[in-house]
Amino acid sequence: MKKISIKLILIMVALSFSNCKKDFLDTEPTQSVDESNIFKTTTNAKNAINGIYRYMYTKYSTQNQPGHGGMMLQLDFMGEDIGLAVQSWYTNAANGAANYIEMRNEADIWVEFPFRLYYRVIGNANALIDNIDAAEGPEADKRMLKAEALTLRAWAYHNLVRLFAKRYDKSAKPNKQLGLSMPLSAKEVKLPRSTVEEVYTQINVDLDAAIVLFNGATAPANKSHVSIDAARAIKADVALTMQEYEVAATYAQQVITNNKYSLMTQAQYQSGFNDISNPEWIWGVYLQADQGDTFANFHAQISMDGNTTFIRDRPKRINSALYNLIPATDVRKKMWEPTPTAANFPLPEATFKREPYMSRKFKIKAEKTTLGDVPYLRLSEVYLILAEALANIPGREAEAKQKLYDYVSKRDNSYTLSANTGAALIEEILINRRTELWGEGRRFYDLKRLDRGLDRRTAPNFVAASVGDVMVVPAGDPRWQWVIPRAELQANPNSKQND
Repeated sequence: MKKISIKLILIMVALSFSNCKKDFLDTEPTQSVDESNIFKTTTNAKNAINGIYRYMYTKYSTQNQPGHGGMMLQLDFMGEDIGLAVQSWYTNAANGAANYIEMRNEADIWVEFPFRLYYRVIGNANALIDNIDAAEGPEADKRMLKAEALTLRAWAYHNLVRLFAKRYDKSAKPNKQLGLSMPLSAKEVKLPRSTVEEVYTQINVDLDAAIVLFNGATAPANKSHVSIDAARAIKADVALTMQEYEVAATYAQQVITNNKYSLMTQAQYQSGFNDISNPEWIWGVYLQADQGDTFANFHAQISMDGNTTFIRDRPKRINSALYNLIPATDVRKKMWEPTPTAANFPLPEATFKREPYMSRKFKIKAEKTTLGDVPYLRLSEVYLILAEALANIPGREAEAKQKLYDYVSKRDNSYTLSANTGAALIEEILINRRTELWGEGRRFYDLKRLDRGLDRRTAPNFVAASVGDVMVVPAGDPRWQWVIPRAELQANPNSKQND
């Protein structure tokens, strides 16, 4: 593996990034920078970790790759619930993987992008973990920084293993299928691929250690940094992926019981999903006007009113069958418009197109910009994880219904305790998950963890030509596993390509 250098951290801190494609997993310090100075004090280390967060929302190569937000959108476009009328970014052969072709091409930019993105987070987190114990500064600050780095490393590995490996299957434990090359120090390079089981074991080790460290640590300054609740929510999501439902329920409940966050009011729900101060947000991007790329940012791709070509000409549409499952009394019904007109769907300029079932969920934060804060983790997802986990645990179905009610009743004043049981209850939870997290990057991961195939034919308004007529991808198909980038295989002779 090539190595993300410590120099990269300084570049990130300076908010100046190189798009050089050659330094894939550069985890060793360079001769040109004295690593000890970067981590000499906790103040310096805080600047370094700020650089990691900054890198996570910076453009990689093209405008539709604005860091993790770009991956969120790509993964939803790979599902059946969001679509376009024509081929465009995220859906065509040149700029996206929604056609399920690009992720099987080891030379493709969409294979390289997430690999590079998440491994850079890991490489820089490793450097901080290696050095922070010896830094000068308050012990509480060192605990916080190490907890953040461990959480970010676990989160990045969780994203990578779901993309580049076969799904985790609890019934096949231990999962011996190829996982990831897994450096845990800036000094570890050119490693062979660990198994999926080994990767998930390490993810849990990191999250458990982070949660312990967060206790007694300085609290993160704001929600643009991960916190103990973010670590717990990620732990719950990991457990849900591993079908460890008791663990998922335990950690999801801890986030809810903490009472630090609250579900949105219905008025807040319609405010545009663009403000990190929203009481439901646990972790997200706080994007200031002088920090964001006009075109390469999340809201420039998904909002209803950002003044970009991809917004003006390509309304983002919901699966009409999913829309029809939303009760009329549910505030989420208002997030899409089946028959938009100038009266019921005003837009900034006449050049903005209107199409049936177009989205108004995401709006820009301020006029004459394309920017908005980006939601990485929200409390509603934690409720959905808890409800799904409980519904899968024998004897806890009544609790699952109550948690589902606690959440859905905030969206729909007419909602009553579910009468569904068994598979029907789980399906109700999953429908709410599809509706709630639309556009937030969960659908590909959900289909894969549940071992469900993709069937876009169930969406009456899905335009087959927009994804090169790829409407069905069966469960277990090789296309659910992204290939390892060619550049990584060339740099790391100990790695191995997927089948």
